[in-house]
Amino acid sequence: MNPFKNLSNGLFKENPTFFQLLGMCPTLAVTTSAKNGLGMGLASTAVLICSNLVISLIRKVVPSKIRIPIYIVVIATFVTMVGMVMEGYMPGLFNALGLFIPLIVVNCLILARAEAYASKNGPLDSLFDGLGMGLGFTWALGLLGAIRELLGAGSIFGFTILGGAYKPALIMILPPGAFLALGILLAINNVIKSRSA
Repeated sequence: MNPFKNLSNGLFKENPTFFQLLGMCPTLAVTTSAKNGLGMGLASTAVLICSNLVISLIRKVVPSKIRIPIYIVVIATFVTMVGMVMEGYMPGLFNALGLFIPLIVVNCLILARAEAYASKNGPLDSLFDGLGMGLGFTWALGLLGAIRELLGAGSIFGFTILGGAYKPALIMILPPGAFLALGILLAINNVIKSRSA
């Protein structure tokens, strides 16, 4: 398969958030700001790239009966490494994301790509699949976080956008705001998809 097609599939055609509805727990929980959304997306992207590559390399020597536990061990190894790097170099973001960093291990997006793609394809294709899906997940979380932060605080990445006269809709940075913003984005996505079809 063409590596660039894998990239575009993850970003647009098979976006894990907007088309496959994978990884909803971190999508709804950590996107209170654009920074948190991007941070979680990039952490997941790093895990996706590394785990897809390793799983693709070991796919022919892993017995089928124990493949899922082995995949989870591989994924958990990279999640631990990413968590340590974040804690050491980005402690503020690490603390903001909290428990959701270790929970990347059980993110259905990561395991789904390992099982559905990396275990059946070569290393280069798997690497680009992980990169494409990860970047698609990252831009979806970043977009959702930016919308919630803009409507809920009047800022994006901490920079005031809407000015002092704006009265923030605090519901947008609360859990119900995640459902509202995601629902609106999914509706817009479905309208665009139906018009293009």
